[in-house]
Amino acid sequence: MQDHVEIGMGRSARRTYGLADVSVVPSRRTRSAKEVSTAWQLDAYRFGVPLVAHPSDAITSPAFAVEFHRLGGLAVLNAEGLIGRHRDVEEKLAKLTEVAEREAGPSAAIRMLQELHAAPLQPELLAAAVAEVRDAGVTTAVRVSPQKARELTPILLEAGIDLLVIQGTIISAEHVSSNEPLNLKNFIAELDVPVVAGGVSDHRTALHLMRTGAAGVIVGYGSSAATTTHDVLGIGVPMATAIADAAAARREYLDETGGRYVHVLADGDLYSSGDIAKAIACGADAVMLGTMLTAAKEAPGRGWYWPSVAAHPSMPRGSVVQMTAPEEQTSLEKVLNGPADDPFGYINIVAGLRRAMAKAGYSDLKEFQKVGLTVRY
Repeated sequence: MQDHVEIGMGRSARRTYGLADVSVVPSRRTRSAKEVSTAWQLDAYRFGVPLVAHPSDAITSPAFAVEFHRLGGLAVLNAEGLIGRHRDVEEKLAKLTEVAEREAGPSAAIRMLQELHAAPLQPELLAAAVAEVRDAGVTTAVRVSPQKARELTPILLEAGIDLLVIQGTIISAEHVSSNEPLNLKNFIAELDVPVVAGGVSDHRTALHLMRTGAAGVIVGYGSSAATTTHDVLGIGVPMATAIADAAAARREYLDETGGRYVHVLADGDLYSSGDIAKAIACGADAVMLGTMLTAAKEAPGRGWYWPSVAAHPSMPRGSVVQMTAPEEQTSLEKVLNGPADDPFGYINIVAGLRRAMAKAGYSDLKEFQKVGLTVRY
C-alpha cells in the first residue's frame, strides 16, 4: 500500500525513499564473497559486473569503453557528444577543464560546452569512434536522444553497433507534439539490435516503455552532484522508490507476456559501492555510473564530470564539477577491483557489492533482489 501524506488542505503527496533512506538486511546465512557471481546478461550480451558507464564525454571515450569492457562492464558512447563533432576531442576537453578550474562560477564552462556542441555532427567521426570500439572485440553501445534517434540510428547501425540506448532526461512511450513524434514501439520493432530506453521514474511509464519492446529500461535521469534537473524542472523521484516501482512493472510485464524479461538499469544517486548494492536490492539488474568513475585516470574528463544535458543550448541541466583531484586519480582497474585504501566505498566497488551480497547470503544478482530492506526515518 502506498503511503501518502497531506502537504496542505486538499493536497497530498506520496512518501518516497532515496537510496540513502534504505539499508540491506543481512540474513541468518552468509557465504564467502568468492562464491558470489556479479554477472548479468542483456539480450545476447553477457557482462561480468552490473556496471554501465554513463554516456558522458567526461567518462566514456572509445579507449575507456574498451578498458571498461575488459574489466567486465559496459560503456555507452554518446552519439551526440564531442566524439562525433571534433577530431581533437582530447584537446577540447583539456581546454574545457582549464576554463572550469580557472573560473569561479559554472557559466564559463557551460558556455564553452554549448559552443563545442554547436559544431555539426560529422557522421565519419561518429562511425570512426564506433569502429574503434567494435574492432577491439567489445560490445558496442551508443546513446542517442529521442529527438535525434531517427537521424543518427542509420549511421550507427551501418557502423556496426550492438546495442542502442535511447535516453533523455524524461522519456515516455507516448510523446504528444504538433510535429511527428517518435513512436518507440514502431521504431524498436524495425531494428535488428536490442534497445535500452529511459529515463523513467514511475511504474506506469516504465510499464509502457517495456511494452514498446525495449530490452532494458533506464530508471532515473543520472542525478548526481553535477546534475541540476531537479533545480531547473522540479522533477524527480527518489531512486529507491523509482527502482522498486520499475521492478514491479517488470514483474507485471513478465506475467503479461508469458516470460519476456526487461532489464532495469538504475541511473542516479549512486556514490559508493553500498549505493550500488542497495540499487540492486531494490530491483535493478545493473547500474549506470558517472561521478564514481571520475576517479579513474582513463576517464577523459581528468577528474571532472558533467552530464550530457549540461550542453543543452538553451536550458542546461547540469554543471561542470570537479569530483576527483588529479593526484587522487588511480587506475580504472583499482576503482573497480581494488585494493582500496579508501574507507567510504569509492574504490574497489565490485568487491563492495560482492561482500554485501555474501553478507546477506545471496550468490547472484537475481537472488539478491529478494533481500530484505529497512527504511531509516
